[in-house]
Amino acid sequence: MSQPPRDPRPSPGAPDVVVIVLDDLGFAQLGSYGSDMDTPHMDRLAAGGLRFNRFHVTAMCSPTRASLLTGRNHHAVGMGFLVDLPIAYPGYTARPPKSAAPLPRVLRDAGYSTLAVGKWHLTPRWERSASGPFDRWPLGYGFERHYGFLQGDTNHWAPQLVRDNHYTEPPAGPDEGYHLSEDLAGSAIRMILDQHQATPDKPYFLYFPLGAMHAPHHVAREWSDAYRGRFDQGWERWREETFARQVALGVVPEGTTLTERPPWIQDWRSLSADKRRVFARMQEVYAGFLTHTDAQIGRLLDFLARIGRLDNTLVLLLSDNGASAEGGQLGTPNEHRFTARSGDTAEANLAALEDWGGPTTYPHYAWGWAWAGNTPLRLWKRYTWLGGTRAPLIAHWPRRIRDAGALRGQFAHAVDLMPTILDACGVARPAVVDGVGQDPFDGRSLLPVLDDAGAPAPRGTQYFEMLGSRSLVHGPWKATTDHVSHGVADEERLLPGSRDFAADRWSLFRLAEDFAEAHDVAGEHPEVVKELAALWDAEAERNQVLPLDDRMQERLSAMIPPAWPLPARGVYRPGGSPVHDETLPLLFGGFTLTADADVPEAGAAGVLCALGDLTGGFALYADDAGHLVFACSRAGDLDRVRAPEPLTAGSHLLGVRFDARANTFTLQVDGEDVATSALSGPFPFTFQHGGTGLCVGRDRGLPVEDTYRPPHPWTGALREVVIEGPPAHRAPRRPIEDEIEAALHGD
Repeated sequence: MSQPPRDPRPSPGAPDVVVIVLDDLGFAQLGSYGSDMDTPHMDRLAAGGLRFNRFHVTAMCSPTRASLLTGRNHHAVGMGFLVDLPIAYPGYTARPPKSAAPLPRVLRDAGYSTLAVGKWHLTPRWERSASGPFDRWPLGYGFERHYGFLQGDTNHWAPQLVRDNHYTEPPAGPDEGYHLSEDLAGSAIRMILDQHQATPDKPYFLYFPLGAMHAPHHVAREWSDAYRGRFDQGWERWREETFARQVALGVVPEGTTLTERPPWIQDWRSLSADKRRVFARMQEVYAGFLTHTDAQIGRLLDFLARIGRLDNTLVLLLSDNGASAEGGQLGTPNEHRFTARSGDTAEANLAALEDWGGPTTYPHYAWGWAWAGNTPLRLWKRYTWLGGTRAPLIAHWPRRIRDAGALRGQFAHAVDLMPTILDACGVARPAVVDGVGQDPFDGRSLLPVLDDAGAPAPRGTQYFEMLGSRSLVHGPWKATTDHVSHGVADEERLLPGSRDFAADRWSLFRLAEDFAEAHDVAGEHPEVVKELAALWDAEAERNQVLPLDDRMQERLSAMIPPAWPLPARGVYRPGGSPVHDETLPLLFGGFTLTADADVPEAGAAGVLCALGDLTGGFALYADDAGHLVFACSRAGDLDRVRAPEPLTAGSHLLGVRFDARANTFTLQVDGEDVATSALSGPFPFTFQHGGTGLCVGRDRGLPVEDTYRPPHPWTGALREVVIEGPPAHRAPRRPIEDEIEAALHGD
């Protein structure tokens, strides 16, 4: 008799692994890193583990996650920018090569269960519909289970969710108290419980990237109201107080210089009482959101302790980049307003204050809080100054770590995490996967550093590049350019620095003595600047960084198109999942939308079709009086047109025509125009940064306007909805600036 096949088994005593990724969390925003915002459960991890204060990331979401899950530099695996704008240049395709098998695949092949719960943002544009392809969805990366969302952000009250390889609905609605972070924590617990009860001795890898702390900053009022008055002193004073706590904790070395407030951050003392009130409330909501997030992490940790697994679990908690300034100077109650070209005002923000963080908003705080949230570092997300690239990292593993609560000051980077995890699990980097030879890691294991505070840093050189912002760490030095990228209007208008690569200036810092890049010594060491600039060029060449183009104008012609071109005419029928907006005909150049439906004898009622919600979207429906209505929310600015007469019983063609030149909507019944209304602003290129779907015969989540509550299904028969856009040769091309802005705000 032949021997039965033997499945791979991890080494005896191999740890479970949990990687928790927070989104847009600044260096100074955890209690264990100096914040006064309440994060007791994450602080518990720090007290029982190690904090790194020189851990680095790539400055943006998709690139950091790609580095974390491959152990390679982000350009080297095609993730030089965001998956939302895949470019046919090697460093920017959003398609990691087969020679860089990701962490879940390697661990699965070694006998681990592999689970992912939360934000993904590694699937390229055009591949995120119900038709796939699924190679770059989580299961294609090697995870056996996944629950979460695919794109860069989502509505925490009514998210667009995926389970494994299909779209699914949240288990409850916003009116029932649903919140995404709570759902994700509960799902992670259930996945582990199922795995543990089926195979108690089999280790698992849980990848747990939350949607928090990325905008929208959504949280129930009881969490944000707990912070009433806590930030009335303003961002500058809060930054000073936080810095003092950081130094006392040792997270920031004694002698570090806290730089002065730059002129483009508003002086809190000069602000009116109303502006102070609005800005303080933004931070109260953010703090409540953070504490609520911490509570969900606490639920997971408490569960692991109850089942006796926490002691031998390697937990790594990090942020994917520095705090985000994408709210600009004023902040916004609805981040979609940037891409809807609607603009924000202090007066409008004040008017929206009552529900800030609630379901009617999609908010982002003002950039003064991002500046403070990265204390004592310079700038923020999207820049390769330390404010964009230095992030918290906590390592917790009671069975291994002997000096709990200690700090580690060695240089580390996201590329080091996969080698560290494999080392901890006793799994070697495979030489070949699926017949493809594997590239060497760019990162190195941090396990010696976990074991020994005196161990040397595993690497001494690391390049950085994001949207043209460049820097390099080499030994004791860091060189950084003053390039200002495009995509956030207030930055383009106010930030000092170069807008031309040829004019970029390199600054130079001694990191061992200058933790915060406060003292530029480029003038004293021109030979070092020259050496590091040349080394950056060599690293850029080796890692597929070039060509540099922060506007991406040259790259637009190389943007990877969909494998199946968008239709000029689409036919959609009820009974399916929402149809992903990336597969619909182009709408902003003009369209007709026609529903073939029956109006029952009792009168018309319900939604014929809907896309998005009140923060950005449209709906064609019959109101309570039986009148046909088309409502369009341009990032919260509502335009609507209503038929003058109720619909009569019988079969009808019910629709709306958008004339892009006249900027008008016209309702149509059986081919006849019945009502016309002008749009109060430009038709959005994108309704939802995090993607949305067309619902047919119903709505989901939140309504487009508050005259109905989803699902509000159409009460008669509905055969189909037809959307016709302009023919391909006449379809307008979306400006690349709008593409970049939508991608940045959705990251």
